[in-house]
Amino acid sequence: MAAYGLYTHIQSNRRRSIALLIGLFFLVYVLVFAGALLAEALSIANAPLDYLIQAATYDFVVAAPFATVGTIIWVFIAYKFHQKMIDAVTGAHPITRAEEPQLYNLLENLCISRGITMPTLRIAEDDALNAFATGLNDKQYSITVTRGLIGALNDQEMEAVLGHELTHIRNGDVRMLVIAVVIAGVISFFGEMVFRLFFQNAYYGGFRRRDSNDDRKGGGAAIAIVIAIVLIVVAWILSIVIRFALSRQREYLADAGAVELTKNPDAMITALRKIENRGELASANSSVMEMCIDNPRQGFSDIFATHPSVDARVAALVKFAGGHDPGPLALEAPADPAGQIEDAASKGPWGTEPQQDGSAKGPWETGPTQDKPFLPDRSPLDDSSGPSGSTPR
Repeated sequence: MAAYGLYTHIQSNRRRSIALLIGLFFLVYVLVFAGALLAEALSIANAPLDYLIQAATYDFVVAAPFATVGTIIWVFIAYKFHQKMIDAVTGAHPITRAEEPQLYNLLENLCISRGITMPTLRIAEDDALNAFATGLNDKQYSITVTRGLIGALNDQEMEAVLGHELTHIRNGDVRMLVIAVVIAGVISFFGEMVFRLFFQNAYYGGFRRRDSNDDRKGGGAAIAIVIAIVLIVVAWILSIVIRFALSRQREYLADAGAVELTKNPDAMITALRKIENRGELASANSSVMEMCIDNPRQGFSDIFATHPSVDARVAALVKFAGGHDPGPLALEAPADPAGQIEDAASKGPWGTEPQQDGSAKGPWETGPTQDKPFLPDRSPLDDSSGPSGSTPR
């Protein structure tokens, strides 16, 4: 493997990011044309199909500049404010070295070791065990870990997780995922808007026939509506396919990058085993979960999984990095401070149990007897012999 860089993967992700942006505008234009075709079909119920297509094409040419401007504004908003939107969903907030010195130092040391610009460190106040990276450039890159993950992992495992997320940043995966989420948001917005307009017109007015010299007998409205709906559905499916087409290999490569950074494959393996099936963020949507170190899927839904299974990732680390798989791990339950305090209060200062008469034992597990006080049989001053049994002078 190349020294951290995996440069061919980085270049591939850059090309994919450009292709995704081009695909974004293409799908938006498809939806605009579909919306125009629906509008013409609803307005001129008896017009032939070719006439409706021509009218929709004219409407599309008129509306395309507005759609382009709207999409650019959407992308700009996502570029500037996507982190705030993700923070609002996950409850994450930035932290400083003073607040979490150990966690901050782990990330800083990894960045210094490879000369990487240090991303902002955030904590999501969630009991789930997960982490993710966000951002579109060096000034925006950020790594978020959950409060549950901090409590569950030791320093070596946390370092491996941070190395995993740093590799995503270095390899360009984060930028590509953010763009894919933007595409999905634009398509969902336009698609929902067109469908709402269609059903509102169908419900309130039905197919209104417009009497004019431009109307022609033909009854192509039904076919035009079917075509428009198919285009909308295809655009929506393509937006999903684009998200799922982002290769699962990126997770294997990020795991490998973490091992290359930390030189500790076992830490990455045990971190994955602890995170396994414990990473579901309660308030996060599917778009945010796709960015996480683990996005659990089971059964039929695994077909659409954006991450390979933990078993597959661990097997790759065992095979290629020489790690050792401990198998699924059960996390220890957190200690009960209240119970500890109550238990300590019932014991003496040396942790010994009280006697039946209510008195506590001393430090040498001894206690008073019932028939005589806790005093020596005789005073050292009354001893008639010295240290060696001789009579003192």
